[in-house]
Amino acid sequence: MSKGLRPGLYAITDSALTPPETLIESVEAALRGGAVMVQYREKHAPMAERLAQARNLQAVCQNAGVPLLINDDPELAKRVGAAGVHMGQTDGSLTAARQLLGEQAIIGITCHADLSLAQAGLEAGADYLAFGRFYTSSTKPGAPAASPGVLTEAKNFGRPLTAIGGVTVENGEPLIRAGADMLAVVGGLFGGTADDIELRAKAFERLFASHHPLFSLPE
Repeated sequence: MSKGLRPGLYAITDSALTPPETLIESVEAALRGGAVMVQYREKHAPMAERLAQARNLQAVCQNAGVPLLINDDPELAKRVGAAGVHMGQTDGSLTAARQLLGEQAIIGITCHADLSLAQAGLEAGADYLAFGRFYTSSTKPGAPAASPGVLTEAKNFGRPLTAIGGVTVENGEPLIRAGADMLAVVGGLFGGTADDIELRAKAFERLFASHHPLFSLPE
């Protein structure tokens, strides 16, 4: 895995579970628990609020040595100096995002359960491929369902694979065994106190330590 990507918990924020008043505290707790990447996902707040939140998150993640990605907004990623961006299938061009952010940026692409979308993302230069939803998801209830087998097939693409959609500590093991390098988690991580979030993140860290061949605990 390149560009600072490493196996582990990929924490994704959510305006309901990580509202502005607890956003930074929640992400700091996830980082203390061992999250290896953070995605800022906020689609409805005013631009000024999104910019302030993203800047604060970038400072927190940079201090922790963990990449921050911005969901579907390459320009915001550039403004705050984030490590990269995650692109959906209907949210602009990966190629244009690469031109804006440069070769050093981490750019991920949503592939749902479709290997042809993964192939297209690979050809456009995606650094990781995200598949899902694998389980019932309150964050993306309408997303098409995926089975773990798509991860096994996608290993042939030679890119880090992310699994998303209803992922919890209890159901994450089959996804790692099938080929997931990162588990992207929203509801299975956030919500509750900072202590709750840190404990859940540590549980994901133990899950990877037990089941991912390339995972190593930080020194």
